[in-house]
Amino acid sequence: MPVALIILLLVWVAIALRKATQRVIPIWAIMAVGAFAALVFGQISPKQAVHAIEPDVMLYLFGVFLICQAAETSGCLEQLTEKLFFHAHTGRQALFIIIFALGLSAALLMNDTIAILGTPLILQLCRSNKKLTKPLLYALAFAVTIGSTLSPIGNPQNLLIAVKGQMSSPFWDFLKFLAIPALINLVVAYFFIYVVHKKTLNEPIHKPEPAPKAINHYQTVRLVKLSLMILFVLLIAKIIMDSMRFSFHLNFSYIALTSALPILCSSERWVLLRRLDWGTLIFFASTFVLIQSVWDSGFFQANINHFNIPVTHVAIIILLSVVLSQFISNVPLVALYLPLLIQHGQSQSQLLALAVGSTIAGNLSILGAASNVIITQNAEKRGASGFGFVEFIQYGAPLTLINILVYLCFLK
Repeated sequence: MPVALIILLLVWVAIALRKATQRVIPIWAIMAVGAFAALVFGQISPKQAVHAIEPDVMLYLFGVFLICQAAETSGCLEQLTEKLFFHAHTGRQALFIIIFALGLSAALLMNDTIAILGTPLILQLCRSNKKLTKPLLYALAFAVTIGSTLSPIGNPQNLLIAVKGQMSSPFWDFLKFLAIPALINLVVAYFFIYVVHKKTLNEPIHKPEPAPKAINHYQTVRLVKLSLMILFVLLIAKIIMDSMRFSFHLNFSYIALTSALPILCSSERWVLLRRLDWGTLIFFASTFVLIQSVWDSGFFQANINHFNIPVTHVAIIILLSVVLSQFISNVPLVALYLPLLIQHGQSQSQLLALAVGSTIAGNLSILGAASNVIITQNAEKRGASGFGFVEFIQYGAPLTLINILVYLCFLK
């Protein structure tokens, strides 16, 4: 077994046991140690490590994190929370809004975006309803994962499949075949969480009402609203440009940095930069390095080809994608799997199965999707309890199984 894979497995174990210690160890710190170990043991060179870090992803997260931090610091977050949950008077109604409003938003705004913006909104709502925090955070995690399967821009791996798989009409293909199963799975997630936390979710919510004094900096509030407007417009522009196959590609990093520009130019920028969630950014950079070292070992590539597995069968594609995404992450998994499908003359169903499997893998464990890590890191940064590794699997395993069965009924 390659040393890089052993390091990854040890990182898995450390994340699983991180809450067993008196002081909870942040996930980013564990992953950073893993990446450092890969460098020390020669599993990846410093130059390769630098190249492994995806600047588009890092800059996108930086821009959206900055907008979110400005919204929270200025007091704008309280206003957004009040508007979003205005008609929610019980935990069950809040659950419905999170599952369907935020879940479906992930199809347009990308799952990581909704995870970044949604986590502080939920924590704001739960300031006086602490028991609701955990079920609603799980709702957010499951909803953005399922909702992001709906479109080729719902997450990075879907976009990779749409482009490299040469799908003729990616938005229509995703909607045509995945809209109904995705909606069914959102309904399943809603009832799944409601049944598990029925007593808590039926209790009335004591919502925090934003008072005028809640706004700490009116100028920053205006800039946050401007940034969110720019973000939405640019994402819609990207959808149109990608669907019409423009030669110019609007990268996610350009979108996020352009949207964050009003805040970066404000007088509050240094205060906001100091409070930024640097831990999650370190986690992503470290993950890129560690996963690249595992990828370079060739272990998974060799074993997929070694065993006589029908890798082009829709059910096998989904199952392998769900399992392997836990070890090498979903984007590298797609980069590995796509050539195999193209070599065998990929069909539309096979490409969509790869999109579904690599995405729905996020409902199985914390490491199955970047959005899960964003949510738990954001929660812990703000003093709330994040997801437990084993606890997440206990929730996610049965839900993932149901999700897979539902998608299999619609993909032949």
